[in-house]
Amino acid sequence: MTSPPPPVLLPEERRERVLETLHRRGTVRVNDLAEALGVTPITVRRDIALLAEQGLLRRVHGGATVRDDPSAGDGAATAVPGGQPGASPTNGGGDPGLHLTMGMVVPSLDYYWPDVIRGVREAAAASGVRVVLRGATYEAADERRQLARLVEAVGVDGLLVAPTTSGPQGEELVRWLESAPVPVVLVERAVSVGPYHEAMESVVSDHTLGAEAAVRHLAGLGHRRVGLTTTVGSPTSRHVRRGWRDACEELGLPHEGVPDIHTLDHRSPSWSATVDEILDVCLDTGTTALLVHSDPEAISLVERCQERGIDVPGQLSVLAYDDQVAALCDPPLTAVRPHREAIGRAAVDLLAARLRDTTGDRAAHRVVIGPRLVVRQSTTAPPVT
Repeated sequence: MTSPPPPVLLPEERRERVLETLHRRGTVRVNDLAEALGVTPITVRRDIALLAEQGLLRRVHGGATVRDDPSAGDGAATAVPGGQPGASPTNGGGDPGLHLTMGMVVPSLDYYWPDVIRGVREAAAASGVRVVLRGATYEAADERRQLARLVEAVGVDGLLVAPTTSGPQGEELVRWLESAPVPVVLVERAVSVGPYHEAMESVVSDHTLGAEAAVRHLAGLGHRRVGLTTTVGSPTSRHVRRGWRDACEELGLPHEGVPDIHTLDHRSPSWSATVDEILDVCLDTGTTALLVHSDPEAISLVERCQERGIDVPGQLSVLAYDDQVAALCDPPLTAVRPHREAIGRAAVDLLAARLRDTTGDRAAHRVVIGPRLVVRQSTTAPPVT
């Protein structure tokens, strides 16, 4: 015989029950309260956040404790059963009533993502939020393991993640994120879920707009045949291609009969032959400008141009997408620069707002941040024929 479900309580009644349980036990866990009250852990976390703001309890790692508990004195490292002993719930500063821990999983700790991480840490430090970082490998199964550990072992309050969303494992990961026990904000990824394709909260760069700006720059210099190369496996590539095609159509530039090449990245053993193929197509089609995603591929292409006697930018203007290391090329590359640190800061702000929401009615937000074009020495007017 099964027990009847807990009665449905009004928010005020539920929070009162939280306080009653807390004062009876001294310390409570989020998951235990959620089960006892018949609500989700997210709802309990919101209740605890509100009660902490009102000075009625003290948030600790994985739950809450009464404010006069001597084990939770100011500056002490506190945890509840199931949390992480010895872990400080806050970096200090910010709202003293909200001690949040955010977990972050990114696919790389070297290219592109360090600037995003820097923005996350800056915003977290300013708000008194602790960030636990994990690096993955562009594999959905690896990302899910990392995320599950952050939730179950570390006891984070929310997740920032740049997930792999393609393929069966990617689709499974998206379903896991949709039903995760803590709030989730996607970083540089955007997905829709459920039968009505509702948005998950996300912060993304407008890569389509960035590619459009690149084509407009080249067209403004007088180029009429602008090619494109993108990288297989990068989630950015489809947005860059869309922006390139849209801008070409808007400006009356052909996107047929010019290079539109989807390649493996510069680390592939076949890359050297691929570069020659790209340059051969440019010469055969009279293409005078090329948008290249991303920086390492653009730099490698320019180096091959020099070896083959193709002048950059005199014969071929090259514009890179990412601007991570584009300025180090010879000549320095004109590039589209996503505002990576702003992406990180906005992601923290969005997740913190979600965690502080006590109504449960907050709309899902999609924040889109435009990149900017940085003009250097690799683009100029096309050669006179």
